[in-house]
Amino acid sequence: MAEAERIIGTPDTPDAAGNGRERPGEDPAAAGASGTDEPTAAGRSRGKRRIAVLFAVASFAYALDLISKMIVVAKLEHHPPIEIIGDWLKFEAIRNAGAAFGFGEAFTVIFTMIAAAVIVVIARLARKLYSLPWAIALGLLLGGALGNLTDRIFRAPGVFEGAVVDFIAPKHFAVFNLADSAIVCGGILIVLLSFKGLDPDGTVHKD
Repeated sequence: MAEAERIIGTPDTPDAAGNGRERPGEDPAAAGASGTDEPTAAGRSRGKRRIAVLFAVASFAYALDLISKMIVVAKLEHHPPIEIIGDWLKFEAIRNAGAAFGFGEAFTVIFTMIAAAVIVVIARLARKLYSLPWAIALGLLLGGALGNLTDRIFRAPGVFEGAVVDFIAPKHFAVFNLADSAIVCGGILIVLLSFKGLDPDGTVHKD
């Protein structure tokens, strides 16, 4: 878990002076004027807003996933698929014991542990978060991970071995759910932010 935080590279404070990085719109002279590494009151307030965005996005993604699965189980399971766009897109209830998109069904417990670890890491990184795009990306990851972890814990056949409810079935593609979609979107956004050199603490690489 500590290694994951090291790879992401978020410092304990938002100070970027002397590290070849700068925060967008920040005056380097003003940043070092205080002669201390402690974040300013404005910086702390900004960090709290980013944390609020992270948990708001996570809550929205989690609630949307949870509600959709409840509807699917109640209305669609044990019933014929519903065609949305002909044969190209259907809603079909599937119980998936593997990872996202139906991979690795023999490793349900392992995937459960990975999802739990992701949630813990994101929660620990939240206190170092000063970037709005990163808050959105991590919120999507957190909401998606929570959605599928809820299935792993509470659905049959048992705790930590539960099968995830999937229902979005495109033609010639694996069946997935909204939690999977949130995880993929969050992952893509993180890759884009990394390419742009933007770190979770709001600093930008000058490489």
